[in-house]
Amino acid sequence: MDPYPLRVERSHSNADAVAAFLEAEARQQAAGDEAAADPIAVTVTGRLASMRDMGRTVFAHIEDGSGRIQLFLRLNDIGEESHTQFRKLLDLGDFVQASGTLFRTRMGEISVHVQEWKLLAKAISPLPVPKVQEIDGEIVRYSAFRDVEERYRQRYADLAVNPEVRDIFRTRARLIRLLREFLDKHGFLEVETPVMQPLYGGAAARPFVTHHNQLKQDLYLRISFELYLKRLIVGGYERVYEIGRDFRNEGVDATHNPEFTQLEFYAAYWDYHDVMRFTEKMIAYVARELTGSTTITYQGDEIDLSPPWPRITLRDAIRQFAEIDYLEHETAEELAAAIRAAGGHPRENVSWGKLVDGLLGDFVQPRLIRPTFITDYPRDISPLAKRIPEDPRHVERFEFFIAGMELGNAFTELNDPLDQAERFAEMQRLHEGDVEEAHPIDEDYLRALRYGMPPTGGFGTGVDRLAMLFTDTTSIRDVLLFPHLRSRE
Repeated sequence: MDPYPLRVERSHSNADAVAAFLEAEARQQAAGDEAAADPIAVTVTGRLASMRDMGRTVFAHIEDGSGRIQLFLRLNDIGEESHTQFRKLLDLGDFVQASGTLFRTRMGEISVHVQEWKLLAKAISPLPVPKVQEIDGEIVRYSAFRDVEERYRQRYADLAVNPEVRDIFRTRARLIRLLREFLDKHGFLEVETPVMQPLYGGAAARPFVTHHNQLKQDLYLRISFELYLKRLIVGGYERVYEIGRDFRNEGVDATHNPEFTQLEFYAAYWDYHDVMRFTEKMIAYVARELTGSTTITYQGDEIDLSPPWPRITLRDAIRQFAEIDYLEHETAEELAAAIRAAGGHPRENVSWGKLVDGLLGDFVQPRLIRPTFITDYPRDISPLAKRIPEDPRHVERFEFFIAGMELGNAFTELNDPLDQAERFAEMQRLHEGDVEEAHPIDEDYLRALRYGMPPTGGFGTGVDRLAMLFTDTTSIRDVLLFPHLRSRE
């Protein structure tokens, strides 16, 4: 037989076949007709998941994307040659097609009484299939494919044998669809901006560099969509968003991957207060549509996502949890000494603002289990945000945290081109030679601002971290189909 035939004939998915049988059964019961119902002929397909060889009869299960169905094969129905081939030549993991009629076995399981079958694809390597047993009505898996690194390296095998992993990525897909749905309903336009950019910007991160041979030009994989999306606000769109991939040449840990999915939106005539209100409504909407409730459980903590969320300034949060008032320490050296006295471990040779950010990460973030907005960040780590008029050391910026994770960042966007040019220059002076912290001067973006940008609120969130939240997983690799890994060598 051809182990890889060209054509497949499928009349029903496995779930559709079961549903068709249940519907016919219900009609017959409702009619009260004791006569046998017309048999339902189906052709189903799937990966061979189990086989019980009882000699003249074989029971097997096949799995497709919709679920499982049982096959019942009998020597008298399919003939000796076909029966022997099924028993002796097929292995778990092979893909098969089976045609026959639906019926219930004496054990009550809806099955296909097979009249004809065909091999669709031969699995040459065995999958790491667990032994499955039903105990007191619960499915128990033994010897499951649980080696974390191998699961990431062989995601195809992980998906094939662990249905709960397939469910994670279905949830992720629904999450992205719901984010789009919410933004579309509120008048936002989805756009696409360049992935390869002549100048990176919009965040503090080391970029990946590539080269265009024809143009003889170095290009950067984007680290953010921000500066391009704000160009569109200048161009006359009032609400825009993008969901796509960003790339940052940085470390890998539980919440960071070199390429990741980001959502950014920008709305004209909003400030960061408007963005906060919109954000909490958006996350609550997604939770309700995904789970049926605005209360979720993450790593054992019950978290209520319904608005309004608490708002606390960064200064007050650090005073509360680290007992340090960073404004009392005007230089980086003084602040670093205060952090060490409080039992912290400040980074060496970083700016005053980065030390403040470190205080947030070390002392505050782990305590923020319920959704919380932390507002008003130091100006020298926020070069794209508007100053607070009565507080020149801070800008109108917030980050939001849930379950101890930083999930988003937002500003009242700086739209003064002269101030923006000064900020870019200041960042270059502060971080001369430090590509991870400096923000390059984007003359074209400044040119766009000089044409005039209305007051604007902007927002960015890591979709992968949202997926972690809604799938109750603790590593970003669990919600990326193909996470970046070191080479085996």
